[in-house]
Amino acid sequence: MRLALLLAATALSLPAQKIPVEGLAESPVKVVIYEDLQCSDCADFRRMLDEKILPRYGGKVAFIHRDFPLAKHAWARRAAIAARFFAEQKPEIAIEYRRYAMAGIEVTTEGNFNLRLTTFAGAHGIDPAAAVAALSNSKYDELVEKDFQDGVSRGVAHTPTVFVNGKAFVETFTFEEISKGIDEALAQAH
Repeated sequence: MRLALLLAATALSLPAQKIPVEGLAESPVKVVIYEDLQCSDCADFRRMLDEKILPRYGGKVAFIHRDFPLAKHAWARRAAIAARFFAEQKPEIAIEYRRYAMAGIEVTTEGNFNLRLTTFAGAHGIDPAAAVAALSNSKYDELVEKDFQDGVSRGVAHTPTVFVNGKAFVETFTFEEISKGIDEALAQAH
């Protein structure tokens, strides 16, 4: 009976997936990033992350990406689903795909999304047909929806929303503002 209950509970739970973490995964300081891969403010934050934040804090802080595709963006949810597919194939490719999607906001359309997806997959040694098929996989969709609902429960309404050990930075903020928050979190952790 106990085993049956355990199996039933497991069947009802969402599939687990290890989310790729940039920086120091075991850091006590967690920066949780709710992002929409079609959001220009998220793309700006991604550039800030790559150019300034990771070089300064990558060896000290865990940067965790969460999906928060906004309904107003035509292909954001599909991009989030694709990122989940890539995370399962090769976790390091998932971060690269997030960069690629955000860097291509201006050239990606509803009509060429699948072509850009298959081009990325093929260039990274992943079966392009499998990448497109993943867009219809309910497991990945459920993972994205779980992130979205977690964000809603934390008060997220705009992207990016970045939590530095619980302190929120919303939509547009400077490197100085977020680095001050990270520095404070690091000081408290020691």
